[in-house]
Amino acid sequence: MTIIKKDDFIQSVEDALQYISYYHPTDFIQAMNHAYLREESVPAKDAMAQILINSRMAAEGRRPICQDTGIITAFVKIGMNVQWDSDLTIQQMVNEGVTRAYANPDNPLRASVLADPAGKRVNTKTNAPAVVHLEMVPGDTVEVHVAAKGGGSEAKSKFAMLNPSDDLVDWVLKMVPTMGAGWCPPGILGIGIGGTAEKAMLLAKEALLEPIDINELKARGAKNRAEELRIEIFDKVNALGIGAQGLGGLTTVLDIKVSDFPTHAANLPVAIIPNCAATRHIHFTLDGSGVAELKAPSLEDWPEITQKASADIRRVNLETVTPEEAQSWQAGEPILLSGKILTGRDAAHKRLQDMLSKGESLPEGVDFKGRFIYYVGPVDAVRDEIVGPAGPTTATRMDKFTGFMLEKTGLLGMIGKAERGPMAIEAIKEHKAVYLMAVGGAAYLVSKAIRAAKVVAFEDLGMEAIYEFEVKDMPVTVAVDSTGDSVHQTGPELWRNKIAGIPVVKQ
Repeated sequence: MTIIKKDDFIQSVEDALQYISYYHPTDFIQAMNHAYLREESVPAKDAMAQILINSRMAAEGRRPICQDTGIITAFVKIGMNVQWDSDLTIQQMVNEGVTRAYANPDNPLRASVLADPAGKRVNTKTNAPAVVHLEMVPGDTVEVHVAAKGGGSEAKSKFAMLNPSDDLVDWVLKMVPTMGAGWCPPGILGIGIGGTAEKAMLLAKEALLEPIDINELKARGAKNRAEELRIEIFDKVNALGIGAQGLGGLTTVLDIKVSDFPTHAANLPVAIIPNCAATRHIHFTLDGSGVAELKAPSLEDWPEITQKASADIRRVNLETVTPEEAQSWQAGEPILLSGKILTGRDAAHKRLQDMLSKGESLPEGVDFKGRFIYYVGPVDAVRDEIVGPAGPTTATRMDKFTGFMLEKTGLLGMIGKAERGPMAIEAIKEHKAVYLMAVGGAAYLVSKAIRAAKVVAFEDLGMEAIYEFEVKDMPVTVAVDSTGDSVHQTGPELWRNKIAGIPVVKQ
């Protein structure tokens, strides 16, 4: 009988979570590089280049791929012949591994988990508890698969209880465009079919842990209905032209994973869960011989990609930029930003709105007039870092605050991830402001453009505090210009027509 020791289990979980914070799975790197090499859309190709460069930098520096270091899901399969040498439950041991991993002084990870989700939403400060799924299986080992799931991609999950006669593929193709770019494509879609409502969601989540092998599948051909669906949905989703970061292009998904389970005759439960450009998971097995050994990948697994800004790219001095200058920028135009910006996410926006609505003054050091706000919650800095990985968060969560902020503070523009909704675009157009997009999944790369950082307000909010960053040549794209033109609308439409062979007519 195998005996699994508490310390071995906890240490293995801790090591695994550190590992996946800075190492992409090798199959993901290969798939992303394949998509990068065949991409014809210049903005999408540039976004994928940033993701690949960031991934290599994170591996070399052993720092997080993305500032959103995720909520942890663990699938634990326990052999029936295993005995535990532990005074803790498996849930408690996983939680302890999470707590230790996220507090590692060499590579601290961002604590994003909040307790009392429908109430005070207080940060647990440990990133625990994890979501743990247990299964008893034959054998004398313990298999553990851990994943760190970012909030942006998790927020785009979809579920429906279809009728048995409904077309499942049609439903998927209707859902994917509604997910926008907040899940940071290109990535992977896990699709769960059958069982019950909660089983379908679990199938979709667990399917995301499988290796990327769509090209091998297409080469050999499908052997069952699930594989037929993988190929059909893969081709049809990519034909939507959504592209990397929603900018329009040939690749929206790197793979489609389908897992099914018998279901009731009256039902067809279907779930979609996306994995983003910060796909992070690893599998290990414990056999009683000690801590799991996790072999580091070779840097040769990463492609050699470099980026150099063209001589004619627009460079913007944030200390002198004027509304008239910002209004000359065009949707889809790449820009390099230098100067000082303020940051703020959901909690900071809500607090600012409450203060201004009460007639209170903004905190000292917080003046948005003629300035830009960056939607970000950075990782804590270590050693000689100015700031830890600091990629953008999903901008649509700030849509309901946008009109208020533009009207009450004199804000000139915003920087975030993915598209803006109709309400925000209308406010941007009304106030002749602009929205700039940074690449989601390139957090460590973005942090290297930040030359100074300090908290200026709401320090109690932790990673959601308001910082002042000083940046040098921070790469962004004009996503919504002052006329309300959105590249997340025009880009996918252009590439959807190109892929379909429809002539593009210039207006």
